Amino acid sequence: MNPRTNPYAPGAGTPPPELAGRDAAIEQAAVALDRIRDGRAARSVIFYGLRGVGKTVLLNQIRVDAEARGIQVVRMEAPEERSLPALLAPPLRAVLLRLNRGEAAKARVRRALSALAGFISLKVKYQDIELALDADPEKGLADSGDLDTDLGGLITAVGEAAAEQKTAIVLFLDELQYVPENELAALIMALHNATSQNQLPVTMVAAGLPQLLGRMGRAKSYSERLFEFVSIGRLDAEAATAALCVPAEKEGATFDPDAIAEILRRTDCYPYFLQEWGKHSWNVAERSPINLADAKLANQEAINELDASFFRVRFDRLTPSEKRYMRAMAEMGPGPHRSGEVADLLHKKVTTTAPTRNALITKGMIYSPAHGDTAFTVPLFDGFMKRTIPDFAPKS
Repeated sequence: MNPRTNPYAPGAGTPPPELAGRDAAIEQAAVALDRIRDGRAARSVIFYGLRGVGKTVLLNQIRVDAEARGIQVVRMEAPEERSLPALLAPPLRAVLLRLNRGEAAKARVRRALSALAGFISLKVKYQDIELALDADPEKGLADSGDLDTDLGGLITAVGEAAAEQKTAIVLFLDELQYVPENELAALIMALHNATSQNQLPVTMVAAGLPQLLGRMGRAKSYSERLFEFVSIGRLDAEAATAALCVPAEKEGATFDPDAIAEILRRTDCYPYFLQEWGKHSWNVAERSPINLADAKLANQEAINELDASFFRVRFDRLTPSEKRYMRAMAEMGPGPHRSGEVADLLHKKVTTTAPTRNALITKGMIYSPAHGDTAFTVPLFDGFMKRTIPDFAPKS
């Protein structure tokens, strides 16, 4: 079939042609944002789940919908080795400058800009802030050098500006698990003060890996009361079938039922993998309907591409000891696995392997679904590890 009309879109955060199975999550966030804008109580929304479930796509869709309803959005992605002040300042500046245009600009917006100017002075402490702002800081507002105090002052000033303009300002933050815990604690406290205590229209919609729940709990014990934590997992069979078949149908093509069953089995109904298998099934098929033989031929094509990109880019970040640890996990299957059993397979004590396990959690490669358990954050990664390191030979 013609690859030029291939409708599938595997990619990091790339919107799929059919966003199936996520209507409830989108509506949940929309209700919360509209309530915040209208001065009603609502908790910030945190989506969490494994790689490949479409958290970034979901976050982007909610952001686009919010913008269409006149809500002001601050879009961020938390990379490793980047401070929260450096992450927050540039997009927040852009939002405040938009609100400051024309005759509608009022005192609270100008004060929020002054708060941001004071906050930017933290570059003495956070060396990665590089931003100029044509506003005079207000002495004593978000300029103390203490992140808890200054971020609280800034978020409150931003919320007051939003209320003055009869809108809401929403922080959209992807990969939240990479924000250092002390900075995460400051952000949680700032949102708590602005929303729960002062009922200001400023909130957050964020996404991250499953370890995010533990990190937020350690950062602030009351986080479970401040945020609505929403688990995003693989699709059910009906939604997965729609994600696979609807894009093809829009191009005048169909799948045989046994081809659909094969692809759902191979992908385990994870949205990213459905796009990958859909793409390759389309490309290998000579004509519609796409049949079981096409789907089986697409299996190896999809796996080869995943191995060369989606899996490989994560594998290449690992140290030799981290690769051995993950290969031991893979030897036992998809998981989760007891950490002690992984250590036993490596012929080491749990205390010896603990630093490696902690480093892998920090890198977002594994997480602990329950105390003492360890699991991959990337679905199907156990198969990749076995293909990449066929012979498991732990060092004694």
